[in-house]
Amino acid sequence: MSLMRASSPHARSGNDTTKVMLQVAAATAPGVLALVIYFGIGVLINIALCTITALLCEAAVMRLRGRPAAFYLRDCSAFVTALLLGIALPPYCAWWLPVAGTAVAILLAKHLYGGMGYNPFNPAMVGYVVLLISFPVDMTRWVGAAEVIGGAPSVEEAFSLIVGSYNVDGFTRATPLEIVRLNESVLLSQLYEVEPVLNKGTFAGVGWETVSFGFLLGGLFLLFRGIISWHAPAAMLATLTLTSLFFYDSGSSLSEGSPLLHLFSGATMFGAFFIITDPVSGATSNRGRLIFGAGVGLLTYVIRAWGTYPDALAFAVLLMNFATPTIDNYTLPRTYGHKRPRRATDLEEH
Repeated sequence: MSLMRASSPHARSGNDTTKVMLQVAAATAPGVLALVIYFGIGVLINIALCTITALLCEAAVMRLRGRPAAFYLRDCSAFVTALLLGIALPPYCAWWLPVAGTAVAILLAKHLYGGMGYNPFNPAMVGYVVLLISFPVDMTRWVGAAEVIGGAPSVEEAFSLIVGSYNVDGFTRATPLEIVRLNESVLLSQLYEVEPVLNKGTFAGVGWETVSFGFLLGGLFLLFRGIISWHAPAAMLATLTLTSLFFYDSGSSLSEGSPLLHLFSGATMFGAFFIITDPVSGATSNRGRLIFGAGVGLLTYVIRAWGTYPDALAFAVLLMNFATPTIDNYTLPRTYGHKRPRRATDLEEH
């Protein structure tokens, strides 16, 4: 998420932090609804666990710092972090994964650096990556779409899966990106014929493509409202499209998938509009956002195609967070009253 920013002098906007955060949360609704329809209520349970943990951690830190907890909870930044992490986690993962991941996101990724506005890394992605590295088996158990497994888990089954009293393996299926990445024996067209996840969908896997369209719709809403700028999402999606098209070999057994698969499966649309648009950990200027988004798109494909993890958006975002200070240094906008832009290092000389 990013507030529209420009070089000084600054014009005041009617948006405050709370309004922006609530609009971001509302924009996730189409994608979350699609997740619930195709994968069941597990995502809502994840969001609830993450939200409760985030609010408790935020309040505890504010109390320890001697600040009014209610005032800082009202900005809804902790809630949005919890929401984004809850969406990213596999539905029906063990209850302690959302709790632990959210605690890492709020306590370490956010408040260890001074709180909102000071975190160099996206908190939700830090929490996600810590869980993925620490518990790779649990974090890669994605439940199959309802059409593939004969119906989403019931409410009773959902809670049993989350507390660990029910075998989750009966509901899990490989994601479309995993299926294509692990294939080394048949043509891509044949793979689409034999794999239910793929042949019940259109081009990116049943459920996954609808979820992606949901987050795309939410992202367009944020663009229309002026909550985010188009630069980072457009650069990311264009770079991912061009890179996947360049390496697409028309569907051999070693193919990494078509551009449509990479765009509408996994976390691509969710990441493009809700993760890389973070105003704190992303680049500041519009030129910088273009570079930042392009870097995320390129790294996402590289890790998907040749790395260990089938969906690499979180790693790509954090790697580009490392590069953000350098990007900002070389892409500072022209300051009002000056004829040319200056680097951040130039400011230290005066």
